[in-house]
Amino acid sequence: MTSIQIFDPAMCCSTGVCGVDVDQRVVSFAADVDWAKKSGAQIERFNLAQQPLDFARNPIVSAFLKGPGQEALPLILVDGKFALAGGYPSREQLAAWAGIASAPSIFTEQVAELVAIGAAIASNCEPCFKFHYDQARKLGVDDADMRRAVDLAQKVKETPARAVLDLASRYLDKKASLAAISVVAATSVPSQTGCCGPGAGQAASTASKCC
Repeated sequence: MTSIQIFDPAMCCSTGVCGVDVDQRVVSFAADVDWAKKSGAQIERFNLAQQPLDFARNPIVSAFLKGPGQEALPLILVDGKFALAGGYPSREQLAAWAGIASAPSIFTEQVAELVAIGAAIASNCEPCFKFHYDQARKLGVDDADMRRAVDLAQKVKETPARAVLDLASRYLDKKASLAAISVVAATSVPSQTGCCGPGAGQAASTASKCC
């Protein structure tokens, strides 16, 4: 079986989700590697930060580091021979190296229309919905699947709305609580120098008021 070796640059782990800045390319490739392994591919990954000796012991990798340097990683070897450097392969390329069949695309015309219906709901576009509803019907998509697309789109659409309403509630409820505390404090303790209460030596009935 074909052996694929991936020599990654120095990073926390091979998933790509470590740290503050997530590199989507690394995340996607990690998913492709998992898929390929489950399909029978023989893949090894080496991290420069954690396995520097593996880099030094491989003559191709060692020579590569002395030339372009670690800035040009990742480096990929297929059956011990140079295959790619400076980037990660696509799932199709990985499958071709490993000799496995890549998964067929599920993005059919019917799926495309369901996506378009969801987008129409998210953007409040009536003409878009009517058009893609008709197209979906012509392609044999039933109302139940379109309803699922609409419901899912609505849930996604409502999420940011709920988040900002929750934020507003937290701010306004907090300010309302502070205002209530201030009112209680003002009414329970007579003010001697307040602008609306009696001043020093003045009766409440004769106090001058500014408001």
